[in-house]
Amino acid sequence: MHPAPRALRRAVVAVTVALLATAVGCAPQPEESAKASPSGSTASTSCAPGELATRTSGKLTVATDEPAYEPWFKDDKPANGQGYESAVAYAVAQRLGYDKSAVVWQSVPFNKAFAPGEKTFDFDINQVSISDERKKAVDFSSGYYDVRQAVIALKGTKAARAKSIADLKGLKLGAQVGTTSLDYIDDVVRPTHQAAVYAKNDQAKSALKNGQVDAIVTDLPTAFYITAAEVTDGTIVGQFENRAGTPEQFGLVLDKGSALTSCVTSAVDALRKDGTLARLEQQWLSDAVDAPVLK
Repeated sequence: MHPAPRALRRAVVAVTVALLATAVGCAPQPEESAKASPSGSTASTSCAPGELATRTSGKLTVATDEPAYEPWFKDDKPANGQGYESAVAYAVAQRLGYDKSAVVWQSVPFNKAFAPGEKTFDFDINQVSISDERKKAVDFSSGYYDVRQAVIALKGTKAARAKSIADLKGLKLGAQVGTTSLDYIDDVVRPTHQAAVYAKNDQAKSALKNGQVDAIVTDLPTAFYITAAEVTDGTIVGQFENRAGTPEQFGLVLDKGSALTSCVTSAVDALRKDGTLARLEQQWLSDAVDAPVLK
């Protein structure tokens, strides 16, 4: 092959340099992009309705534990849209551009939802409290529910007569593993007996009914449901104040660094702003409005 004429080679070089200069000028600047993009988001257009970078294209995979407890879910069927968390999940999905038929439910144990490691879901909704410690392993949306923890005991017992945190210190208390409920026993009550820890709330309820523990701790809405429908001889002793004046909130759990985090957070914020969360709370959690405060 003959070498190209010198003039032609010079022309090609000039065009190439011009094209490279144009490309560099149009390329996103690293520092500015890092400042402008929200955490977990890869592009400003990533929240286009129904076009998110989900696990399965065109579908939104939502996870929760099994069984799925009331009042958060109804009849242990997350996909029916009934119960506060089921309703919130579908409201978030709609905001993201996915109708009910595009939502796929998946069963993931409570503790596994926020454990380190890649997730198989787009987001998990399962009464997971937002905390700095958990944020080391996963992303959270903004809070979709402000919650307090409550103490349940059997009627007529010493535990049922407790009026303060000091009255709880000598009792045998129980809670589900990995929960804020257990944290409140260990960090707020600091009982003289080590807390009983259970894999499921069902096991904690059985222990209470069988007299293996004096009282159990759950979130307040769950406490109202347990005493109304499951442990009918149980009573809500009282609720704890939120520590350091900061409201405890449940958040949707996402994979660490998920491209969906900012989109899901925007959806939750919009639902709070337009009153949807308040309406769903009134519909599904209306009983959880009052209980004595333990100090």
